[in-house]
Amino acid sequence: MTATIPNLPSLYDPFSTEAKWQKFWEENQIYKADPKKGGEPYCIVIPPPNVTGSLHMGHAFESALIDTLVRYHRMQGRNTLWLPGTDHASIAVHSMLEKQLKKEGKTRYELGREKFLERAWQWKAESEGTILNQLRRLGVSVDWSRERFTLDEGLSKAVVEAFTRLYEEGLIYRGEYLVNWCPASQSAVSDVEVENQEVNGNLWHFRYPLTDGSGFVEVATTRPETMLGDTAVAVNPNDDRYKHLIGKTLTLPILQREIPIIGDEFVDPTFGTGCVKVTPAHDPNDFDMGKRHNLPLINIMNKDGTLNANAGEFQGQDRFVARKNVVSRLEADGFLVKIEDYKHTVPYSDRGKVPIEPLLSTQWFVKIRPLADNTLEFLDQQTSPEFVPQRWTKVYGDWLVKLKDWCISRQLWWGHQIPAWYAVSETDGQITDNTPFVVAKSETEAWEKAKSQFGENVKLEQDPDVLDTWFSSGLWPFSTLGWPEQTQDLATYYPTTTLVTGFDIIFFWVARMTMMAGHFTQQMPFQTVYIHGLVLDEKGQKMSKTKGNGIDPLLLIDKYGTDALRYTLIREVAGAGQDIRLEYDRKKDESASVEASRNFANKLWNAARFVMMNLDGQTPEQLGNPVATELSDRWIISRYHQVIKQTTNYIDNYGLGEAAKGLYEFIWGDFCDQYIELVKSRLQADADPVSRRVAQQTLGYILEGILKLLHPLMPHITEEIWQTLTQQSADSPQTLPLQLYPQVDANLINSALEEQFELLIGTIRTIRNLRAEADIKPGVKVTANLQTESEKEREILTAGQSYIKDLAKVETLTITDKQENQTFAAKKPQKGLKTIGLIIVAIVFGRLGLAAGNAIDDIPIVGTFFELVGFGYTAWFVSQNLLTAQARQKLWRQFFPQKELEQSQEPENAIAGVIGTIQVLIPLSGVVDIEAVRAKLEKSLSKAEAEVQSLSTRLNNPSFVDRARADVVQGARDALAEAQKQAEILRDRLKGLS
Repeated sequence: MTATIPNLPSLYDPFSTEAKWQKFWEENQIYKADPKKGGEPYCIVIPPPNVTGSLHMGHAFESALIDTLVRYHRMQGRNTLWLPGTDHASIAVHSMLEKQLKKEGKTRYELGREKFLERAWQWKAESEGTILNQLRRLGVSVDWSRERFTLDEGLSKAVVEAFTRLYEEGLIYRGEYLVNWCPASQSAVSDVEVENQEVNGNLWHFRYPLTDGSGFVEVATTRPETMLGDTAVAVNPNDDRYKHLIGKTLTLPILQREIPIIGDEFVDPTFGTGCVKVTPAHDPNDFDMGKRHNLPLINIMNKDGTLNANAGEFQGQDRFVARKNVVSRLEADGFLVKIEDYKHTVPYSDRGKVPIEPLLSTQWFVKIRPLADNTLEFLDQQTSPEFVPQRWTKVYGDWLVKLKDWCISRQLWWGHQIPAWYAVSETDGQITDNTPFVVAKSETEAWEKAKSQFGENVKLEQDPDVLDTWFSSGLWPFSTLGWPEQTQDLATYYPTTTLVTGFDIIFFWVARMTMMAGHFTQQMPFQTVYIHGLVLDEKGQKMSKTKGNGIDPLLLIDKYGTDALRYTLIREVAGAGQDIRLEYDRKKDESASVEASRNFANKLWNAARFVMMNLDGQTPEQLGNPVATELSDRWIISRYHQVIKQTTNYIDNYGLGEAAKGLYEFIWGDFCDQYIELVKSRLQADADPVSRRVAQQTLGYILEGILKLLHPLMPHITEEIWQTLTQQSADSPQTLPLQLYPQVDANLINSALEEQFELLIGTIRTIRNLRAEADIKPGVKVTANLQTESEKEREILTAGQSYIKDLAKVETLTITDKQENQTFAAKKPQKGLKTIGLIIVAIVFGRLGLAAGNAIDDIPIVGTFFELVGFGYTAWFVSQNLLTAQARQKLWRQFFPQKELEQSQEPENAIAGVIGTIQVLIPLSGVVDIEAVRAKLEKSLSKAEAEVQSLSTRLNNPSFVDRARADVVQGARDALAEAQKQAEILRDRLKGLS
């Protein structure tokens, strides 16, 4: 009975395959973690994307990196959890809802907080699935049963617990401080929500007169309107120009307020005039200077960006309108010196899209120093967490040293409402800066506390502000696992193993998590922080909404498949932490690099089809592991285990790009292009049964191993092939993600054998390249002469000559000692000498003939006959053996039959190549139409030389070089170098035909 041979469709369809396995994995909860399972835990919590978000290339890159690590460690047998979830994104959602209300002609205050939040939760329910479903399309192996949201009940409980504990420990306080203020959203924003933009602005110079009338000082500013809040002018105490003025006073123009001149080493004497206006309520540096010198804080700004009563005649004006009016007034009063064009950096609100305003405001703050110092102890004493690449360790540590108190309150409604209740009955029903308050875990607890302090008639109102989103996400690694409850998940998977994130949020998220975890759990929240780079566009520029140069990963997935995109993103990583560049044609929405990865998938698919068609319906398990005896089997098995060792080492050390490239080279080059070709003849029905069986075993063994090695990078195609190869049933619980990763067997690695085989492969490749250069048809077999002085190389070539003949289509193969051939060649007479020698031989034979003839002449009739015959033979001998070089060589070989000498001659019209120290020679006579090849090469050479001439003329034209864009000029230079190289190659090929 003939065995049923399982097979794959002729063409790989990534779209149906990927959708099928994504559904299968999720429905069967393949990735559900079990803390009771035992084994070494491996846990990663997802960097939670904003619930408002949609998949961008940064998400795709980060998710591909994480999923590769998670799948790899799961297959290593570790108890693995990748926990998914999303962040509530306070400002993003709040801003979006307010824009919707504005279109409806409403405000959030008209709607009311309760209705506003109902609308927010409704929007969240409708839109949250967008980003999560897009992540599903990436095939991420997360445990969806543990999905969390930063506003869900469990995480909200953790936030309240953290806030109240910090407050009771004196680490949270309410006070007045300078914050980043967004006039558009009318809320404080964190540093991470500020985007610095370079703008073309102005630098205004003003005179401030000395109060005693003895002169003036000149100051420069990019924000003239803030002079209305100036409370001093500062100079460097070591600046000889101004140190005599320290202690004197100035009269502030317009407002006529008397302000002091102070000395502070913060002032840079080389910047501007060396005199700096000090506005403590509207500049962070001035705020610090004001504290050092006990300067008053004068706020001139309302929360909507208009000026308040402290601005005098400019009250009610928008800050930018006031800027123009203040400059006009100073010019009219004679205080304006000059206006300079000035390019500088302006901080913009990422959400409000307007310049932020440093604003003095009463907010909630975390005393950061105790938390940061505790975290620094973990770093200094335990090197925890460990950063990859290591260079980020110092950046992270330096940041912790410089941290200032953290403003955690936001003037929004969507988010965790601050668990503080104000006794408004004590301040006429209003929340003021001085209204007393209580902090509690619930409203019931707040009432109990308030009544004990303020009596039964106290009236309470909860703080309307919400907490900074980073406060809740700072708890993410342990709150998602059940903290503050001591859950089994927390006991098993915390601290987590690895955090994978971008360098741009080390300061805002990574540091928040380590500080919170160090304080609440006395451990760092993760062992390792793997910092990845950015995905740059096709021009090497950072992708951004502002530039509009983003690349939609879903578009590429729809065109090439998920596995192709994932593999491309990982393969492009040249080293841990490095940025990657993604090729992209915007006109066609195509990517050559992702297309190359799809071709790699197709290559694997076709190779797998060939293997399965030649296993006689048996699985690798049924065939058994090979006991290799033949050279090619031992080589591929050695290479396979070498690749296991290499890949494992790379991934363990976060060399994911190197791992991807190594697998590509092994699968495409060694397995598909070399080994499969080498064993084809052994798979024929009439082949030796033992050899055929070993070939089948080796093919099955290596293919299944390849699928396991590649699975973390390309999960869908490897699962599909593995299911067919191992003949799993449709309802089988067996799945590739849960198989053990291949383990290296050092006994099967033979580096010397691999080196020898590489020589054979290189020789085959060289012969193939020479065939291609000479346009030898694939079906035509050639003669090849391999020459090398190395006895070891000759032994290797001799041992593998059957492989060379099979794969390079060689009929006659000779392997010779190059040195000996050169010796014989040196002894060989030159053409002229050969000819002279042959003529001398002819003369000698002629003389002998004449002597014989003279003797015969004495015999009547016979003599005349022999004379005629002698003359005829001489004429024939000369015409046949002496007139042409080819005839003379033939005659010489008849007299001097030395095989080595014959082989040493490089026949005319041959093509030669070199691999290492081996010279490869292929005669072309009788194999190709040499004149046609020569004509083709000459035509190509003419075209290349014309291109060289054209580009040289262009680049020698100063007008072009000076006026054209730099990238155009460089492109012309690159094209010239390429054309010159092409012409050089063509000349060499023509020379080989001469």
